[in-house]
Amino acid sequence: MLIFWKAKLVLMAVPKTGTTALEEALLPHADAAIVNPPQMKHCTVRRYRNQLARFFEHRGSRPLDLVAVMREPVDWLSSWYRYRARDAIAGAPTSTAGLGFDAFVEDWLRDAPSEPARVGRQSRFLDYEDGAVGVDHLFRHDRMGDVVAFLEDRLSVSLDLPSRNVSPNGAPGLSPQTEARLRRDASEEFALWDALCDGRLQLGR
Repeated sequence: MLIFWKAKLVLMAVPKTGTTALEEALLPHADAAIVNPPQMKHCTVRRYRNQLARFFEHRGSRPLDLVAVMREPVDWLSSWYRYRARDAIAGAPTSTAGLGFDAFVEDWLRDAPSEPARVGRQSRFLDYEDGAVGVDHLFRHDRMGDVVAFLEDRLSVSLDLPSRNVSPNGAPGLSPQTEARLRRDASEEFALWDALCDGRLQLGR
């Protein structure tokens, strides 16, 4: 998470949405940064609003705009699955090696997923209260040029993004039955994505 005091902007780090590359490119320009531990770097919108905003925003006298990126839900889960299947963490509790993508998604849909599938939900990360999205600007991962252009304009910088935390190639397929269940049982993820894509999403506090 990066804070740009002069530009009145906070870049939220939604996991697996390309924000690590954005953070690396923008870190020299940030006025404050939380890069570790991971649970603080990936501070949710609700946590920021309830715990950090008073500090960074002078108790509401100088509000900052929150910026985030969202990824298409199936692609987001696929990225997590592939990232946790890499050889570097083989045998670790979070590894998905030897686990099929369907099984991973079915585990993720449980109320209490096992460790490999315990990756959270984008809708919950972005939620502030009562299901309302708590960021002021939300961009699509499949159109990273939009968020780059926005940040370049807002911060008066030129960005050249590195590749960071990239999942291994080879997107797995999802059976029609599992995808249908995913779309039914995680409908809020797809509703949020669809609203973002077709321009219906209302943002801001």
